[in-house]
Amino acid sequence: MIKRNALILFSCLFTLNALAQQPKVKPNIVYILADDLGYGELGSYGQQKIETPNLDELARHGKRFTQHYAYPVCAPSRFGLMTGINSGKAFIRGNHEWGARGDVWNFKAMEENPFLEGQYPIPDSTITIAKVLKTAGYNTALVGKWGLGSPMTAGTPNRQGFDYFYGFICQRQDHTYYGGHLWENETRVPLDNKIVDPDVKFPSDLDPLNEKNYEQYQQNDYAPDFLIKAALNFIGQNKQKPFFLYYASPLPHVSLQAPKKLVDYYHQKFGDEKPFLGGSYFPCRYPRATYAAMITLLDQQVGQLIKKLKDEGVYNNTIIMFCADNGTAFNAGADPVFFNSNGPFKGEYGWGKGFVREGGIREPFIVSWPGKVKEGSTSELISSTLDMMPTFCELLNIKAPSEIDGLSILPTILDKGKQTQHNYLYFEFPEYGGQQAIRIGNWKGVRLNMLKGNDKWTLYDLKTDLKEQNDVAADHPDVVKQMMAISKKEHHTPLIKRFEIPVLEKEKQ
Repeated sequence: MIKRNALILFSCLFTLNALAQQPKVKPNIVYILADDLGYGELGSYGQQKIETPNLDELARHGKRFTQHYAYPVCAPSRFGLMTGINSGKAFIRGNHEWGARGDVWNFKAMEENPFLEGQYPIPDSTITIAKVLKTAGYNTALVGKWGLGSPMTAGTPNRQGFDYFYGFICQRQDHTYYGGHLWENETRVPLDNKIVDPDVKFPSDLDPLNEKNYEQYQQNDYAPDFLIKAALNFIGQNKQKPFFLYYASPLPHVSLQAPKKLVDYYHQKFGDEKPFLGGSYFPCRYPRATYAAMITLLDQQVGQLIKKLKDEGVYNNTIIMFCADNGTAFNAGADPVFFNSNGPFKGEYGWGKGFVREGGIREPFIVSWPGKVKEGSTSELISSTLDMMPTFCELLNIKAPSEIDGLSILPTILDKGKQTQHNYLYFEFPEYGGQQAIRIGNWKGVRLNMLKGNDKWTLYDLKTDLKEQNDVAADHPDVVKQMMAISKKEHHTPLIKRFEIPVLEKEKQ
């Protein structure tokens, strides 16, 4: 009996020791990025008109960040997310459509010549989140919108660390949801649609109040339907190995196009409205209803992703993050004032997408991980999309790339360990007149119209002035001096000349 008990004890100790030596199961990572979604466009962030039950549920089961930042427009925001490098040092600092190639805004020309698609490509030496996660044994996928390269260049997703890509290489292509094709890896996948340039106006000889006259702007293959299918398939095919899914949805970027059932729902809810008659983007009979429908569709797709994770038995081992690339748009029939899209911030033109104001760069950010993230919690930590790279690295206990500007926010996500905080966040944007912003604690410094030579700072105390209405720069010269020193430190002459802001170059001398 003694020998038998000793044998059992030895067997148990051997098993425990063997288990202790086995590597911990690595969590899957699903990062969902909305396109042009305002801070206040989710129910969990105060939205009253648009319904987002799945994202609200995600927030109830996870952590909601209230001071999380991105960048004013698409491509540079995505570059910062992928690299953790701030816009004073970044290779991509604005939307560069690489017009030297030819007629890059001609949709028929792009369909005939794929080299006209895409944006200025990031270098092959770029260290992206996908490349880093691959070294940690992850299968990586991007489904949705890329915007950081062109076909047949080093800037395609598959050459930047993604094992699988399905969606839009080119951000111009998603100005219509009824395009001629999507991409699967480096191969075009045709869609059953005619090639129609979205820069059209409603015919003057037709009744603009007749809904049937807008049917010409709806076609057969609606891109978001194909994107969600690809994402769900990737989860199903990779459930046996840790995976990183970057679901970069084009929703709710204009043009305003959405499934009729959802549009009808919001039309009944909102009542009749003035149509959008086109110009740069497709006409739309019910622009408010359609915009709301697009956000609800995105919410439904988030629900589909969560259900798939549960069905495949990997939900409990998956960290889900939801964010947006920049603030809400103001054109093509989008109505941020009606929806109070910017929440506590100003929502008119000049205060959302394209600007370094709070409504242009502060984003909803939700993190959920069953059993790891405290349910229903909220964090006021000042954080950024730049923080994703080091956060993932700490999560996996691997070394983060050097020369990045992000900080791991894993201690805050898990309520475990000491959180290192940013001394400041730096934003530099060479478009929309040339802009700069710096966040130091509750202080927000802003410079606009820099391409016209403006070098004067305005200063706001966000603790009492979220709408950035009361310039207190004259009362706090010491803070302005701090802003100036940070600007000189963080601004580096861009490698691409079109991103230069002469004022900053002069101050650097």
